[in-house]
Amino acid sequence: MCEQDGRAGGGNLKHFNFKAEDQSRSEGGRTLRVSIPEVLEPQYGMYVWPCAVVLAQYVWHHKGALQQKSVLEIGAGVSLPGVVAGRCGARVILSDSAELPACLENCRRSCEVNGLRDVSVVGLTWGQVSPDLLILPALDIILGSDVFYEPEDFEDVLVTVFFLLRRNPQAQFWTTYQERSADWSIEALLHKWSLQCLHIPLESFQANKECLAGSNLPGSHTVHMIVITMRKQSGDT
Repeated sequence: MCEQDGRAGGGNLKHFNFKAEDQSRSEGGRTLRVSIPEVLEPQYGMYVWPCAVVLAQYVWHHKGALQQKSVLEIGAGVSLPGVVAGRCGARVILSDSAELPACLENCRRSCEVNGLRDVSVVGLTWGQVSPDLLILPALDIILGSDVFYEPEDFEDVLVTVFFLLRRNPQAQFWTTYQERSADWSIEALLHKWSLQCLHIPLESFQANKECLAGSNLPGSHTVHMIVITMRKQSGDT
């Protein structure tokens, strides 16, 4: 049964329950409950989209490896994946466009609702090398859910990812995208920016189902999970 949304602060408060897959081997089979505020405004980043739930499930699936890791979420919006990472013990930085202060404020609200007090929120605009981008600490994981939404943004997203991965060669970019058009592809851009991707089957982290994490998402939406890294050059070991 999908959990119904509550009301908070003039908007929706959505609740997600991430359960351990194998209770015999995992922290007593504990469940992580995360609440995310949604604001009733016409901004993409103010809602929880199916991609965010799938990415958050992937983060939860890897919770044991995230302890004390440095994690940055780009285009965070309501920040579900980043909040889950923070609740799993990662050192998290949330970011969204510096031109969207309402989204940055919602990042802060998501942290407050979930008791995360040590999370930084910074304005990072895709495709721009800003002072806030330059002073980021070393990163282990970069998160981005549904950042490949508008085709005109695809290269700006990958420029930012390339910049971050070049500075952190061992880092990975975990991202989900929803299949909206067969004509939209990032393959050529990945090649241009010396990046490579690995497709992760949803069933490998128990995300191939409706009512994921106790919500009514992702349902019948076609969501894909990929991991992007720097492409190894000849001679690399």
